Amino acid sequence: MSQPLLKLEHVNKTFHSSKGSVQALHNIQLQVKEGEFITVIGPSGCGKSTLLKIIAGLDVAHTGEVQLGGQVIHGPGIDKGFIFQEPRLFPWLNVERNIAADLSLRDPEVRKKVDELIKLVRLEGFQKSFPKELSGGMAQRVAIARALLRNPKVLLLDEPFGALDAFTRTHMQEVLIDIWQKNKTTMIFVTHDIDEAIYLANRVVILKPRPGAIRNIVPIDLPIPRKKTTTSFQELRLKVLSEFEKIEELELIDSSGI
Repeated sequence: MSQPLLKLEHVNKTFHSSKGSVQALHNIQLQVKEGEFITVIGPSGCGKSTLLKIIAGLDVAHTGEVQLGGQVIHGPGIDKGFIFQEPRLFPWLNVERNIAADLSLRDPEVRKKVDELIKLVRLEGFQKSFPKELSGGMAQRVAIARALLRNPKVLLLDEPFGALDAFTRTHMQEVLIDIWQKNKTTMIFVTHDIDEAIYLANRVVILKPRPGAIRNIVPIDLPIPRKKTTTSFQELRLKVLSEFEKIEELELIDSSGI
């Protein structure tokens, strides 16, 4: 049996301030195989983004252990790509130079890789365009290409389509699945959208809040391309929704002191 690419063991995170301490994550245990597409969903305040930052090595003030490729994560590195909610492009650089970032396009290997990524994210013809000339979806595709440039072991995406309109969001979901299938990159995608979580994933990780903990993991065994109108998709949607209803019931019990 092959070892998981990513392993989280008994991960806990507590935020401390002058007003007291708040536990954000409790006993997170998760294993992710190479090439998997995992989506993480849960109510606001359940620690989804915090979990992603811990995996990225952007937050190391936690207990428990996180391993990537058998190595304990002690900080950020090129083996982990991170996509934020907004593209965060350099406005003074065009598309191809944004993707290359601190690497020189004069390097034949960099030029070849950038050209391949532009094709992969469907931005042919926009190499010389600047961020102000791009739509929101196009800008996020540039950010994804930049994150893939150094061939990370895992790509972490923190609600990257949340600010897009419904049509563009649907298109970007299709683009991302295409990238995942062609590039075989392991992806962990945080979202608030249940349909999006099911549409993209091999498995949906459902977190409950206060403190954030894994409520359930739902396997998604649907063929690609997927259709959100099929009976099998709607059955999975009801299954995930039922988990949210159970979370709400538990919160009501906790708040009432029963």
